[in-house]
Amino acid sequence: MKKILITGGAGFIGSHVVRRFVKNYPQYQIFNLDALTYAGNLENIADIQDEPNYTFVKGDIVDADFINALFQKEQFDAVIHLAAESHVDRSITDPLSFVKTNVIGTMNLLHAAKEIWLNQFEGKRFYHVSTDEVYGTLGATGLFTETTPYAPNSPYSASKASSDHFVRAYGETYGLPYVISNCSNNYGPNHFPEKLIPLLIHNIINDKPLPVYGDGKYTRDWLFVKDHAVAIDLVFHDGQNHETYNIGGFNEWQNIDLVKLLCQKMDQKLGKALGTSEKLITYVKDRPGHDLRYAIDANKINQTLGWKPSVTFEEGLEQTIDWYLENSTWLNNVTSGNYQKYYESQYE
Repeated sequence: MKKILITGGAGFIGSHVVRRFVKNYPQYQIFNLDALTYAGNLENIADIQDEPNYTFVKGDIVDADFINALFQKEQFDAVIHLAAESHVDRSITDPLSFVKTNVIGTMNLLHAAKEIWLNQFEGKRFYHVSTDEVYGTLGATGLFTETTPYAPNSPYSASKASSDHFVRAYGETYGLPYVISNCSNNYGPNHFPEKLIPLLIHNIINDKPLPVYGDGKYTRDWLFVKDHAVAIDLVFHDGQNHETYNIGGFNEWQNIDLVKLLCQKMDQKLGKALGTSEKLITYVKDRPGHDLRYAIDANKINQTLGWKPSVTFEEGLEQTIDWYLENSTWLNNVTSGNYQKYYESQYE
């Protein structure tokens, strides 16, 4: 049975990837490695915890001795690396933690994989999941392609750019078989409410201000997380070694337009008069180094692997809102910190 290590599999994107692989590939033994920091939540994947082809491992990719021992013990055939510090605001206040996890942690995984695979690379794969933020910022026109030069502007994007470079370096220097994907902003179920969309949903439910940076005209391309999981599946199985694939939602929204759309939908769902939630919008001081616009050209993965989004942004947003309204216990647990008790009750 092929052994696949998925890092960060209790987080937002990782939980959707782990669930997809456990349910769709019973011939794989899936190991989910997560440090269970504030954004890692085993409640995200409670439905698969007893599956025979699933194993959860609590551990930190920054701990080189732990990672080396784990690789030596399990002899993984492949790695899907999703573990990362990912919040730009947090990287501005604590950049070193991003270097430790995103750079040193990735290096530990690369080194451990190289050591157990040695030069027997046939059938092995190291899949590194990254971000479009490594490309920097765009003006009013243009799209990021796989050949866009790197120009990161935040400590977060700089740490991810560095990890991308190390993955490529291990491929060129040691022959390590790798693929990289760079995605746009994800949204959907199970998203920790520090990011824009779940934060807005949570705050509207609780009649709290809706913070919007600057003038709200920053533009992002949005990708439904379940579509991203499908794309990761395709890249892992059918992508070419030493290639990069950009994954985007083929849609762009200015932040303020997105906020107003979400307010409208929330008013409808909650039975409020239209315009009620918009009154909660509060413009706040802009963050340093805020990139104006991200937009991905996802034609490569569309043309070579046949992937495209399954939903429009409006459809995906509708599903996302419904999920949060139907899972109020999950939302209350993550905002109160009670989700951290799940590990204790389940595994200790």
